[in-house]
Formats: sequence, C-alpha cells, structure tokens
Amino acid sequence: MKKAVVAVVRASMFNNDSIEVRRDCEATLIPSGAKVSLKQGSLVMVTQALGNSYTVYVNGNLVRIAGKDGDALGLVIMEETEINDLPGTLEEKIEAQLKTCYDPEIPVNIVDLGLIYERQLLPLGRNHFGVEIKMTLTAAGCGMGPVLVSDIQEKLKAIQEITEVKVDLVFDPPWNRECMTEVAKLQLGLL
Repeated sequence: MKKAVVAVVRASMFNNDSIEVRRDCEATLIPSGAKVSLKQGSLVMVTQALGNSYTVYVNGNLVRIAGKDGDALGLVIMEETEINDLPGTLEEKIEAQLKTCYDPEIPVNIVDLGLIYERQLLPLGRNHFGVEIKMTLTAAGCGMGPVLVSDIQEKLKAIQEITEVKVDLVFDPPWNRECMTEVAKLQLGLL
C-alpha cells in the first residue's frame, strides 16, 4: 500500500473563520450518516481534524469529509500510516487502528471514549484472523453507528493478517461518561 505519512493539522488552523470549498466533494451528514455533496464555493467552518477526516460546519449542519479530500478545503490531504510497516503485535496494531476512529462530534477516539465493549481475535488459518467487536454509541439513536462500523472495518482490514471483521452495535449496558478513560475525561475537561 502506498499510504505512508500521517499529516498533522494544527488546531490553530481552525479559528472560526469560514473557508471556501475549492472543488465539489463527497461528505457524510452528521449524525444521520447520509451522503451529501459539498459544492465548490460553499462556505464551511472546520471544527475537527482527527482520525483521517475533517468535520466541518456548513449551512447549519455538521458533515464529515474524508482526509483524502483535504485539498477541497484548501487543507492538507491526510494520509494514514501504513499499519503493516509499524512494529508491534497483532493486538497492538488492532488497538492502534481503533484509536484512529473518532466520533465526528467528539474529539476523542472510540477506544478512550469507551465505545468498545469487547474485542476478540479469532484464528481463521495460518496467519489469518478475524476480529469480532461489540461496541456501543454515546446515544442509542445516533445515526453515525453505520459510519463508525464501516470506519472500523476498513481500518482493521488494512492489517495484513485480518481477513474478517464483524462489528455488533449493542446498547446494553448503555454508554455513560464513566465508560471513558481518564485521558478522555481530561481531554474533554471533565476532571
């Protein structure tokens, strides 16, 4: 794979100034997960740049734009680190990939946010594994569930040894702020 460098975008770039979309690009409406098209010339405000995507405010809505479309915003094209080139065990690589998945409305990865309830690595053959994940959402009615599930599946399947990924959304027990790690609570100013 040719993904090699993680682009770092500084939060100081996002100072509540509107920027003009430079070319049409696809986006995902938050929280419904519906696909929409941002048109060239639209004015947007970037609110978050995490997990290889941008979250922008446009026409009273939040939308998520893939990092590969950063140029449409006049920003850096975000590329993911090639996970298979990194040292570490298979479990460590899974953890690293999960920590690149973010709720587009909350600037904390899904692991530290406490959305991953269970994860199981299943041998499928020589050097081939499946991963089963039970996860929740911060609210049962959140429409971003399918978007997060797809993000997890895509990122875990990028690991050479992973050939199958199953993600089940569960809501029992319901998520609450006690599910978050201390790091997440500190990051969100809850400590």
